[in-house]
Amino acid sequence: MIGRHPALAAAILATVALNTSPALAHSVGSVAGFTAGFLHPPSGFDHLLAMVSVGIWGAELGPPAIWLLPIAFPLMMALGGALGVVGIPLPAGELVIALSVVTLGALVAWARRLPISVAVAVVGVFALAHGHAHGVELPGAADALAFTIGFVVSTGLLHLAGIAIGVLARWRSGMLAIRACGCTFALVGCYFVYGYVGA
Repeated sequence: MIGRHPALAAAILATVALNTSPALAHSVGSVAGFTAGFLHPPSGFDHLLAMVSVGIWGAELGPPAIWLLPIAFPLMMALGGALGVVGIPLPAGELVIALSVVTLGALVAWARRLPISVAVAVVGVFALAHGHAHGVELPGAADALAFTIGFVVSTGLLHLAGIAIGVLARWRSGMLAIRACGCTFALVGCYFVYGYVGA
């Protein structure tokens, strides 16, 4: 039904996004290993919106971005996660995460076409920050490798969800819905930035 009514999909996403708070230092409690890693990305809407945006943007850009971006993001995120696990600091990492929601949302809203190398670099930098946050917040009882595999798999599924949304761009009404989603994501990202700066 939502596929036939892209405006409804945009409204639902907007409602969910506007009723959330930044995932600064969010936690999934005592759940360990793969389950903890799998649940971590969707447990914070800053992570969720950024990862869905990568899928949508890749779908808008088409090949090879539609598969390069969803591959580059988890790979760089795994690297960031490893840095976080071993305790290597990433200055202003949460701010970079918040800015990723603003930037990726804006890129989706404008369907901004960039050279593929630049698009991969943009996604890679943001993925490093997202991964670092996951690594730093690794539950004490969790197996680091299982946790990493969990959040990489979860991220891939969020990218696929974004690609599915991006398919709506084939129809004019769907394109308008995607523009609305991108604008909403960017505005929510501004709220996350405000929450970081005002903290």
